[in-house]
Amino acid sequence: MTYFQYVALAYAVFFVVLAWDFAVPRLQVRRQLREVRNRLARASRNAAANVPNDEELSR
Repeated sequence: MTYFQYVALAYAVFFVVLAWDFAVPRLQVRRQLREVRNRLARASRNAAANVPNDEELSR
C-alpha cells in the first residue's frame, strides 16, 4: 500500500463516517416523530370510541 492509497482510504473512511453521523440522527428523529404521531392518533381514536352513547342497544 502506497502512501497515496493510505491517505485516500483514510479520507474515504472519514467521509463515510461523516455521512453516517449526518444521516442516522435524522432517521432516528423521523422514526420517533412517526411513533409520536401514531401514539396520538391511537389515543384520539380510543378517546372517541370511549364516548358514552345515550342510546340503548336494540336486538
